Amino acid sequence: MLRIKKLDIFVLKSFLLLFAGTFFICLFIFMMQFLWKYVDELVGKGLELNVLAQFFFLSALTLIPLSLPLAILLAALMTFGNFGERYELLSMKAAGIPLLRIMRPLAILCVILGFTSFYFQNVIGPKAQKELWTLLVSMKQKSPEVDIPERVFYSDIEGYNIYVNKKDRDTGILKDVLIYNFSDGFENARIIWAEEGKLELTADKKHLYLHLYNGELFENLKSQSIDSKNVPYRRETFTEKHTLIDFDAEFNMVDGSFLNRRSDIKNMVEISATIDSLTTYTDSVGRAMHNEIMSTTYKATDLSKADSIKIKEQNITYINTDSLYRSLSSDDKLKTLTSTERRLSSLSSDWSMKSFVTQDNDKSIRSHKSDWHKKITLSFACVFFFFIGAPLGAIIRKGGLGMPVVISVLIFILYYIIDSGATRVAKSGEMNIILGTWMSSLVLAPMGAFLTYKSNKDSVVFNIDVYKAFFRKIFGLRQSRHIFRKEVIIYSPDYESICEKLDNICRQCEEYSNTHKLLGPPNYIKIFTNHTHDDYIKEISQEIENVVEELSNTKDAVILNYLNNYPFMFTKAHKSVSDKIWLNIILGLIVPAGIVIWINIWKHRVILDKDLKIIIKTSNDITDRIKKEYFTIATES
Repeated sequence: MLRIKKLDIFVLKSFLLLFAGTFFICLFIFMMQFLWKYVDELVGKGLELNVLAQFFFLSALTLIPLSLPLAILLAALMTFGNFGERYELLSMKAAGIPLLRIMRPLAILCVILGFTSFYFQNVIGPKAQKELWTLLVSMKQKSPEVDIPERVFYSDIEGYNIYVNKKDRDTGILKDVLIYNFSDGFENARIIWAEEGKLELTADKKHLYLHLYNGELFENLKSQSIDSKNVPYRRETFTEKHTLIDFDAEFNMVDGSFLNRRSDIKNMVEISATIDSLTTYTDSVGRAMHNEIMSTTYKATDLSKADSIKIKEQNITYINTDSLYRSLSSDDKLKTLTSTERRLSSLSSDWSMKSFVTQDNDKSIRSHKSDWHKKITLSFACVFFFFIGAPLGAIIRKGGLGMPVVISVLIFILYYIIDSGATRVAKSGEMNIILGTWMSSLVLAPMGAFLTYKSNKDSVVFNIDVYKAFFRKIFGLRQSRHIFRKEVIIYSPDYESICEKLDNICRQCEEYSNTHKLLGPPNYIKIFTNHTHDDYIKEISQEIENVVEELSNTKDAVILNYLNNYPFMFTKAHKSVSDKIWLNIILGLIVPAGIVIWINIWKHRVILDKDLKIIIKTSNDITDRIKKEYFTIATES
């Protein structure tokens, strides 16, 4: 039986408060991005408030599944970042509660949110998507508000071009008005100029009522013919003229049946049914084309009945068309080439059209399959985004809106680039549609598992010093010693015992150098079948560190400088790659990787040989310095 404890309530409460804020922020950002794509086509249409409210509501419903993963990622990152920054996560772990137990209630919540996302995509989303696209097309087709600018030809009224030199904003009076009326065609154009005018919308919002004062009208006569050189026209002078212009300013919803081919307005059952019907139709078209090809190929031989009977009687299976062509006369050759070219051109055009039909069907099938899987991948993203955000927050231990927002945006951009790119390639037919649609999940889900594992083990994933040490080991780079004189020295070094230790170190280095041919190429098989450590070099390294630590208490600046010459030794790099023998064998069998590793180990053996010589020289220098300075002083005393 699942028991909800105070810890679960605390974690859920901390997460839900942040999730509510991040969700609406993400939803608002996606809505603004969606609106920005169509703002140029919707501005200036005089749309009513209820139409705009319906547009925003429907767009919000369709964008909820896309907003949920980003909101979960950001909220999880901020929640566990706050826990780490306020040392609450440390207190929970100190009480013996593992990270996975802390994440458990939120993981269950994210699974529920994933099912909620799937419900929106499969049930609510398709209906909202269809209504949204129908509303969007209707908004595009609505006539714009009549707002004629000054000194610009206004052409938003169909069949008319209107030019106004000056406009009085207070009274609505138009000065120096020029109107080109092409509603009856360019051959019957009417041009009106008026000193003043005024434009009003009728009460039914179906017409524009135009009042013109003190002007002239020029009209081509409808009796003109195309071949006439002189075009008759009529000229009229008026002091006041009124006319009606057809202009439907009402918002009319279009029929949305034209959207039935779109895959994003269907649920999974409808998509599966559409895929089956499209596949059946494509197969039938393919069979029909195959039969047509066979019949066309047979007819293309264009043999007479007598020739066909002769070929059949003589059992001729091969006809040398080149010899037949050479036997024709020049006129027959020309006729043959012309006929062949015409037939090939006709066949090429015919098959280009048929290939377009089949390609369009295949593209529609791939689009439907992609949207079918997309409903699952977006729901699954809610889960693995949590397992990315929560461990990252526990590792980074930074809350607020600074670092978490930056990391969340970068991860989501990576997800979006992989998802959109792979889906586009899959829809084009260049990649398997299932692999392309699931590519983003296949890339980021292992990242979530890796981060969860690392954070649960308290591994230092983002500690830059760890990566520096790793690359130093790979490329054979090491830090230098920096030993300085201490201000306060409690214990002075025992120089006599140190000299004995240094002599012993020199003897061990010489013995190792003589018994191991470090400069020569190592045995390839021994390298990849060995998994033991070089305890001898490890012991030498430890003795050197002990001597350095003891001599660091000296006041002699020369000895301190000598100590800085001791190298930090690699105790494993010259023997094998890993402590696991099976891994060494696998790496050795992979020829390119094995050769590179073999060369790298050889390089470390050369470095070790150089280190041993430096150790011997430095030890002798320190011994000579001690004997010269301190043993002489002791003798004189």
